[in-house]
Amino acid sequence: MIPSETVAQLRSALPFWASFLLIPLAWIGAGFGGWTVLLLPLCAWYLFTALDALTGLNLQNADPDTPDEMLTWYRRLTLAWVPLQFVTLYGLIWYVPRAAHLGTLESILLFFGIGVLTGTIGINYSHELMHQKSRLERWLGDILLSMVLYSHFRSEHLLVHHRHVGTPRDPVTARYNENFHRFFARVLRQSPISAFRAEAAMLARKGKPWHAPQNPFFRYWALQALMLLLALALGGWVGLGLFLVQAFAAIWQLELTNYVEHYGLTRKHLGEGKYEHVQPRHSWNAAHKATNWLLINLQRHSDHHYKPDRRFPLLQTYGEDEAPQLPFGYPIMTIAALIPPLWRRVMNPRVRQWRRTFYPEIEDWTPYNKATNPMLR
Repeated sequence: MIPSETVAQLRSALPFWASFLLIPLAWIGAGFGGWTVLLLPLCAWYLFTALDALTGLNLQNADPDTPDEMLTWYRRLTLAWVPLQFVTLYGLIWYVPRAAHLGTLESILLFFGIGVLTGTIGINYSHELMHQKSRLERWLGDILLSMVLYSHFRSEHLLVHHRHVGTPRDPVTARYNENFHRFFARVLRQSPISAFRAEAAMLARKGKPWHAPQNPFFRYWALQALMLLLALALGGWVGLGLFLVQAFAAIWQLELTNYVEHYGLTRKHLGEGKYEHVQPRHSWNAAHKATNWLLINLQRHSDHHYKPDRRFPLLQTYGEDEAPQLPFGYPIMTIAALIPPLWRRVMNPRVRQWRRTFYPEIEDWTPYNKATNPMLR
């Protein structure tokens, strides 16, 4: 007989396994073609948003001191995702170029949807894994990132984003009035450079050059090269092209989320290049239940910045008096971000209200709106 404690733990973790239901949709799209190749993005973006309307908000918090042994089934889902994503991605890279019933457009749309999957779920799970102390989990996080050719995200996120969020020193903090399309182009340029410089600076503090073997970029490049070669070996040039389609879609999906998470939120400049400590007020949050199941509580983003190594089931939610709240979950907000006039109409009044609420003493926000202002570097 299964212990009642195990059953209770499994029951509480079960909704977070909902993301695994998306994997069969990739195979259905490949097997049937036609409109079914759109099932993945449609379900990832719209199904869980519809479920949000039915399930409402989750404003409850787990005990943050819950021991790791009580989180086994939560931890297992992030570990299990890695081989399943690998088999799905490379299985379809082998299958699709040989599938006579799939046309070129269908194949591209299918792998765009797979990119939504590897970006929305895969990169999100890698984000959870990279923050843990276990070497196994960090390695699995690296493998997930290499499947989308974005391995530097680990260095950029851990060494740059968490340290400089809410300041111009952080490439992935979206500036007020900066539309997503400009943000995306800027981040693609700046993030790899800032990540590499952060690793080189860390090595320099240890008295080592940037090309020391300890530089993780050598591991990143090797893993990405292996993923590219495997795609070429299994699917030929067509398979390699489809792999690149999904990688780009995954990166695009990740940066859409980054754009939403901190849009227009800035830490107060204290002078001489110093800023206030990161507070819950410096991240946008969403308490929508179904999309938090899908995104393993990523929308409790303020608490993640407060306790970066806290496992996702223990992340805490905050009230409106402590942290700004989004009107909808991340999936629908990322779609709004693609339409700049709509985004500004929805979000700019909220940013201005956030400023009045948390920083009434600041009358001139012009310096905070300029990413290149030397005062804030």
